[in-house]
Amino acid sequence: MGAPGLASGGGRRDEEAAVAHDTYWEADPGDLLRVGPGFSLAEQPTDGTPGFRGGKREGRSALSDGAKLLADLQEQLYAGGRQGDPRSVLLVLQAMDTAGKGGIVSHVIGSMGPGGVHYAAFEKPTPKELAHDFLWRIWRQLPAAGQVGVFDRSHYEDVLVGRVRHLAPPDEIERRYGAIDSFEGELSRSGTTVVKVMLHLGRDEQRKRLASRLENRDKLWKFNPGDVDDRLLWDDYAEAYQIILDRTSTKDAPWFVVPADHKWYARVAVQQILIDALQRLDLDWPVPEYDVEEQKRRLARS
Repeated sequence: MGAPGLASGGGRRDEEAAVAHDTYWEADPGDLLRVGPGFSLAEQPTDGTPGFRGGKREGRSALSDGAKLLADLQEQLYAGGRQGDPRSVLLVLQAMDTAGKGGIVSHVIGSMGPGGVHYAAFEKPTPKELAHDFLWRIWRQLPAAGQVGVFDRSHYEDVLVGRVRHLAPPDEIERRYGAIDSFEGELSRSGTTVVKVMLHLGRDEQRKRLASRLENRDKLWKFNPGDVDDRLLWDDYAEAYQIILDRTSTKDAPWFVVPADHKWYARVAVQQILIDALQRLDLDWPVPEYDVEEQKRRLARS
């Protein structure tokens, strides 16, 4: 049997954190931001704060309160994985440059125990990776049982940049949409909850963020002249994203489009979407296979 005092104490802390965190939301951001039939990316504002009560100050408080809840849920997932629970969670982050993926990783994912997180950043494919199917390198980075996986860019680069930059023939790009759906469906059936987030940044806001990098010596290393090249193809990228959202947002692997002009909102929204995904798993602390009271007595005698 487990230790009732510890279990109930943890439950009270979880409940208190959940109540405190829920006070910031007047509507579930997951419901508001999930892509559904007829979704139009061009009609979505990039500077909104859907479902949230308050502004930046309240956003920081919500992020702090949510961090406690998220960390507890992730630890339960990890503990279950150690005891044979095959489930995991995969967060896919896609966005134009400067949209705040790094901030999500630092401020949201950073609140979780590092042992239960698997982070993978997908850069330009290497010659070895190009010698295989585009999903080959993705399979190798999937989270293990009990882990929260984070993809900083992902397999979607192969139907995003691949399409805009004409890096593959049209028929190959078309094949990849179907391959992605099959891949994500297989993940879902095997116990991986797939959460896909597009950080929706405004073009003017991106210009400001890139300009800020050029004005600060300690941020020059972040600037890539290729980012300006991509801005010249902004409409092409928007079209490619729309196709992705149309073709690959499914019940088992939905897309969430998160307004990203306000970094604080993007962080609390993604945090809440992750919290919701973990809560739907109905997690609990695993029951130990040993007798807790007996081990207490043994420890006292040692």
